[in-house]
Amino acid sequence: MTPTELAPRFFIAVAVILVFCKAVAWLLGKVGQPAVVSEMLAGVLLGPSLFGLLFPGGQNTIFPTQIYPLLYVVGQVGLVIFMFQAGYAFTAHRVTGLGGTAGLVSLAGVAAPLALGVLLVVVTAGAVPIRADGTSLGVSAAFVGVALAITAFPMLARIITERGQAGTRHGTLALASGAIDDLIAWIMLAVVLAVASGKAGPAAVTVGGAILFGLLLWFVGRRAAATLMASDRMTERTRLLGVVALLFTVAWYTDEIGLYAVFGAFAVGVIMPRTARTDQVVETMTPVAATIFLPLFFTFSGLRTEFGLLGNPSVLLFAVACVTVAIVGKFGACWAAARLRGEPNGVALRLGALMNARGLMQLIALNVGLEAGIVNRSLFTVLVLVALVTTLMTTPLLSWIERRESRMSVNTPAAALAGSR
Repeated sequence: MTPTELAPRFFIAVAVILVFCKAVAWLLGKVGQPAVVSEMLAGVLLGPSLFGLLFPGGQNTIFPTQIYPLLYVVGQVGLVIFMFQAGYAFTAHRVTGLGGTAGLVSLAGVAAPLALGVLLVVVTAGAVPIRADGTSLGVSAAFVGVALAITAFPMLARIITERGQAGTRHGTLALASGAIDDLIAWIMLAVVLAVASGKAGPAAVTVGGAILFGLLLWFVGRRAAATLMASDRMTERTRLLGVVALLFTVAWYTDEIGLYAVFGAFAVGVIMPRTARTDQVVETMTPVAATIFLPLFFTFSGLRTEFGLLGNPSVLLFAVACVTVAIVGKFGACWAAARLRGEPNGVALRLGALMNARGLMQLIALNVGLEAGIVNRSLFTVLVLVALVTTLMTTPLLSWIERRESRMSVNTPAAALAGSR
């Protein structure tokens, strides 16, 4: 297919994706699900799991394999901007007085699912076809553990904000714990990818490049970003152009050294100075990325998700075990850690529910793993299912906790009065 033939196919595919994602978001919005959750689900529904299953000819017509690279590249643009915004949001949630609790919750929320995920892969080794060709058991186990340890920090922040809980104790704790959690998980993912290369050369490039990147970002990048935002000689458009150029340059560099663009984009967001001008730049970039580009990433992921693979009994059982381990490891561990620190049960339950959401962040990790050749289709599908289940359950679970506490507060005075008679 020539570029001239490819362009109209791409345009109609994008139109279908955007309209369908908006329709699903409108429908699920009625039950309180955030738009980004709906777009995750919409991307999967447009893939071979539903649309391709019911109308294979229609899917091949609208989404021919030749447009996959285009969806990937344009989706990466949205992903890089989204991760930039996530990194910038990361620096806004500084916790004072709750650092000990947030640290313990984050540690538990990483360690428990990591250990359970590794154990699950080791126990089922050879019985379930989830290992990519040429990938060692250790790398597969480590990747699954890291994927289960991830928390969807940007989604967590969005849910807290939309529910008006940004100033609450559980909201503050969740933001702090989720930020620490994701930072640790991304570092661990970078280590797994470096080890998976299996060669000293690429691993050395990744480690050396990462050290150089950190030094340049800390000593040069921060100053460049501060100068960019402080300069009165630049117009708003010039400043926006400068941020995009910096962002894409860093994304290119981290991709080249094997850390992938998402790491660089997140890091640029972290070093940006918190000023009104930066806020304006982020507010200008984010809506375009979230509305137009990011749904293409979801659809690209959905086109590579085949729930038909769950027809294999061993894969289905592994998927059920993986979902169970993910919930117990993240929700259970975070709840237990919060209770251990003396937090009320209601706060601990909400904290566990929020930290349990994997969402977009896990999809990013899965696509990185697939591109690196350490994840096969079966494992990709299983972990997409984990991301969907743990994310979709967050809002209903929070609502259930609120209703439960409301009933308890109504019944408690009556019980106390009855006991005093």
